[in-house]
Amino acid sequence: MFQIFMEEIIQKIQDLKNRLRLLEEKLKIGEKKGKIRVLEEEMTKPGFWDNREEARNKAKLLAVYQEEKEEVENFAKKLLLLEETTSSRGAEVLLKDLQKEVAELGNIMDRLEIKTYLSGPYDNCPAIISIHAGQGGTEAMDWAQMLERMYLRFAERKGWKADIIDILAGEEAGVKNVTLVVEGPFAYGYLKGEAGAHRLVRQSPFNADKLRQTSFALVEVLPEVQETAKISIPEDDLEWEFFRASSHGGQNVQKVSTAVRLKHKPTGIIVTSQSERYQERNREIALNLLRAKLWRIEEENKEKQKKVLKGEFKLAGWGNQIRSYVLHPYKMVKDLRTAHEVSNPFAVLDGELDGFIESELKQLS
Repeated sequence: MFQIFMEEIIQKIQDLKNRLRLLEEKLKIGEKKGKIRVLEEEMTKPGFWDNREEARNKAKLLAVYQEEKEEVENFAKKLLLLEETTSSRGAEVLLKDLQKEVAELGNIMDRLEIKTYLSGPYDNCPAIISIHAGQGGTEAMDWAQMLERMYLRFAERKGWKADIIDILAGEEAGVKNVTLVVEGPFAYGYLKGEAGAHRLVRQSPFNADKLRQTSFALVEVLPEVQETAKISIPEDDLEWEFFRASSHGGQNVQKVSTAVRLKHKPTGIIVTSQSERYQERNREIALNLLRAKLWRIEEENKEKQKKVLKGEFKLAGWGNQIRSYVLHPYKMVKDLRTAHEVSNPFAVLDGELDGFIESELKQLS
């Protein structure tokens, strides 16, 4: 019996070695080791921090490359140690520990392989999440605020930074719309699949009869795109307006016109930023928001053209809901694209989104 169990463990170790080899190839770990050396050398040169924006971007890139390299190397060391232990004299005594260890390494490999799905050109950018309450008045606005909290909690669980940069509160409760910027390794790559209509079914807390109510909110997810030759915005195309912030930022914001409203004249797109205490920073955020929206328009036009040529094009609409959150008469959250579902909606609304995000990434790959 021991021999059968040991053969199973040895086979699983071999499978993990094969997966590790593929992982190193897909993540281009050898190539990234060279890039790490180059970036580390650059950072030691005088004047590296003269261009702070470029220096920050390079420092972030270095941190991502180093983390990937260390994760893969640590996994390889654990796998080698496990393999050596299976061939040791005391292996029979350690059988249960070996079975547990190989299972844990399998789970770690599953998580590492998720990164191979994050190869898009903007996947490592910060994510701009905008949540808009749908029809339904206070119910929908409350639902939009619940989603806002869900993404803030998700970012907190990841150890990422999340800032509310614009918000329009509802009259009685909730928010009409809110925009967050989430910064972390591959933030946009992880969160891009959250875009779409989210549906909530529950007993209404705003109705004395506790009637069942269905509410919708629309989630937009964009990458925070740096200015490039492709996404360059002439100053003549911009119309700036400055005003006093209605919320966030403290007393200083209320006394001076630090909030920014920016209109892109060729498209009519309007964005606002009012979270920061200084007007210059709000200008920068507004430009980033506009650049992301222009990028999305460009990408949608490309996709639209592809679908027209294939005869598949359909207008996006509220019918394209991606996920249902049911709190009554039963409890369940189900993603309608991947069929991934859980029976604890409160954990999901508290930021436990990894299962949904990983399922969506695997489907997109």
